Amino acid sequence: MMLQPLPATGKPVSGAILACGAWLKNAACLLQDDGVRWTPVHGDLDDPVNCLALEDSVHRLVAQAQGTIVAVAHDLHPDFFSTRLALRIAAQLGVPAIAVQHHHAHIGVAMAEFGLQEAVIGLALDGVGLGTDGLAWGGELLLVDGAAWQRLGHLQELALPGGDVAAREPWRMASATLHALDRGDEITQRFSGSVGQMAARTVQTMLKRGVRCPTTTGAGRWFDAAAGALGISVKQQFEAEAAIALEKMAAAYLADHGEPEHTGQYTLGADGTLDLRPLLASLFALADRGDPHAIARGAALFHLTLVDALVAWIDQAVVVHRASTIVLGGGCFLNRIMTSRLHDALARRGLRILLPQTVSCGDAGLALGQAWVAREQLMASHNAYDSESLFNEVIPCV
Repeated sequence: MMLQPLPATGKPVSGAILACGAWLKNAACLLQDDGVRWTPVHGDLDDPVNCLALEDSVHRLVAQAQGTIVAVAHDLHPDFFSTRLALRIAAQLGVPAIAVQHHHAHIGVAMAEFGLQEAVIGLALDGVGLGTDGLAWGGELLLVDGAAWQRLGHLQELALPGGDVAAREPWRMASATLHALDRGDEITQRFSGSVGQMAARTVQTMLKRGVRCPTTTGAGRWFDAAAGALGISVKQQFEAEAAIALEKMAAAYLADHGEPEHTGQYTLGADGTLDLRPLLASLFALADRGDPHAIARGAALFHLTLVDALVAWIDQAVVVHRASTIVLGGGCFLNRIMTSRLHDALARRGLRILLPQTVSCGDAGLALGQAWVAREQLMASHNAYDSESLFNEVIPCV
């Protein structure tokens, strides 16, 4: 199995940490003195074949450990196969099983890769990860200092009409934004032509009544909503298909026409909530023109306004918490337009911006963040350092 060297931390390491990874694009790892040893990427754990492959890989990691395995890290979600496997292996080894919140782990990936020893502002943008409140998170601004972390803010919540199916059908997320804009009565008329009157009317009713509509702060769902609002994607055949199509259209528009005006189409609350509903209202207006040029402009507008909003969000946190390092994590950072423009805008402010370079920023690299956070928690529990003075509220990993 592949061994990846990591920077020395200068902190005592009491032993190896096994981490069982994420649900999607699963890979496990073993963090030890000489670096991190990786399994292959097994794939999504809704496939029993991938679950068996993960179990076999984990047993091989245990056999290859140099020294004692002192903990097994896993996702906060109790129902993942990777979580159940971690609990079983930990019991067999007689060591703690440490639950690590998904987005804390995303930020931990780059912190491990770059050997960071400081408190950072972490921006985690992805589709979904279970939050400490039991809700679906995915657009998170965090203050992270090893095992200690604080949620500084999140993207405005959106409903998921129908639950998980909404992540596969961007028109549902566009419908959720119409409802959030107090324009829910438009859903049936707007989407009947593409999905059928019965489906559109059902979703409109579900949103109105709040039936089978859990909420999410996931950034990926805002990308889906934008693609659905512009009519770029109705139903996805594969993960992130809508976001990829949206980015491709935006890139073509920017290459041919330059930047459209993109000021003020978001709100940033005093509580740290970043609300993109004004931006989505603009996209619906562009889609109503029925002009391919206007729709392509909308795709570009979404990306550029999102970057402006993220920069303002981070600026607010930097001033309050006096951090100069920004760590990025999550699958949304595979989007080149957003990532490159965000990096450049933050760099112009004199900030240090770090994104995983040798490990995936998405879920395939998450195990490293899990292992790093678990190691930090173990060292903190042995009084290696005390970070409580940095936070008004410290949220533990478990």
